[in-house]
Amino acid sequence: MIEEKKLTIFCDIDGTIFEYRKFETYETSIVKVLPEVKKKFDSWRNDGHMVILTTARPEYLHDHTVKELNDGGILYDRLIMGIERGPRLLINDMDPNKPGLRALSINLTRNEGFEFVDWSEYE
Repeated sequence: MIEEKKLTIFCDIDGTIFEYRKFETYETSIVKVLPEVKKKFDSWRNDGHMVILTTARPEYLHDHTVKELNDGGILYDRLIMGIERGPRLLINDMDPNKPGLRALSINLTRNEGFEFVDWSEYE
C-alpha cells in the first residue's frame, strides 16, 4: 500500500489565527481566535498534516504565545518565533516524476480568518 504524502503547512499567527494586536498589548489583552481557524487546525491534525507556526513575535513572548495557542485550542507541531515582519517566501523543488506544484501560498485579508478560503485546491 502506498501511503499518501502529508502536507507541511506554514502559518502565521497574528491576523491569521488570532485577531491582530500590537506586540506591546499581548500580555494585557484577550486573544480572539478568528472564524473557522480552530476547525481547520483540527482537520489538519486529524488528517496527519504537519503544522508549523511562524511569527514575528519576539522570543520573550514564547511562553505567553504557547499559552494563547493552548487556550485557543490551536494544535500545531512546531513554533518558529522572531522572524522578520516583511514578506515571506517559500521555496521548494518540483519532482519531475510527479505532477503538480510543490510550493503554494495563500494570502489572507488580516483578521478574516479561514472563513472565505476554498481549501480544495490546496489539499
